[in-house]
Amino acid sequence: MKEQFVNIAGYRFVPINNREEMRWPLRDFCVDLELKGTILLSEEGINFFLSGSQESVDCFVSHINEDERFTGIKLKISYSDHQPFNRMLVRLKKEIISMGHDDVKPGEFTSPSIKPKEFKSWLDEGKEVVVLDTRNDYEMRTGKFQNAVDLNIKSFRQFPTAIKQLSDELKGTPVVMYCTGGVRCEKASVALLEEGFSEVYQLEGGILGYFEECGGAHWDGECFVFDKRVGVNPDLEETGTVMCFTCREPLLTHEQQSEDYVIGQFCPYCIS
Repeated sequence: MKEQFVNIAGYRFVPINNREEMRWPLRDFCVDLELKGTILLSEEGINFFLSGSQESVDCFVSHINEDERFTGIKLKISYSDHQPFNRMLVRLKKEIISMGHDDVKPGEFTSPSIKPKEFKSWLDEGKEVVVLDTRNDYEMRTGKFQNAVDLNIKSFRQFPTAIKQLSDELKGTPVVMYCTGGVRCEKASVALLEEGFSEVYQLEGGILGYFEECGGAHWDGECFVFDKRVGVNPDLEETGTVMCFTCREPLLTHEQQSEDYVIGQFCPYCIS
């Protein structure tokens, strides 16, 4: 039986003052384990997306747990029949997720989180809540929570401006925001609080964490992921969604049937 690849993602906002010294030893360690993916190191924290054998992944997790700054990072785990990454990279960045607001420091302050099962119970009960999607427009197009607010942004850097357009009437209503794995919401929640929203929660573990605990309840579609799988369903299985070679827009299965889609040349979004 063919061995499956184990895919993990995790992050933590924590000061890292030795990232240059960490970079190449960490990359070499991962290469030796035959892991592929990306590790982002910045002064504000770490963010990683890796794939390999179960043994290699376990070894990596044990290794970073030896550094008290990274001990116990919560992981999003899925499985695939092929390696979703092309190579192993360790990159240095100013921010592990860029919003362009240096004063927002999730390592020092962020909003509380809500566990997936509690969020689901709110939706089951019909509790009055604003469900806010913090992702880019092309991600939301592939799938979203039912009745989620779409900010119609093309980049996370547009988020602070976009929320200024939300109605003041919503500021007294509980807000649950979500993204793929949770990292964007750490910053987005602070921006929302600064804008005057009084009760803001982050969906713990993001969409992937919700899928793992609650499946597809109250969700429509699939979840866009930033690797060769492109999309996963609520069972965390790869879907048939592909990426347009030219414009890099995700194309759902029915969109691939369009006469405006020619593999490797153009798609409906290229010519719209």
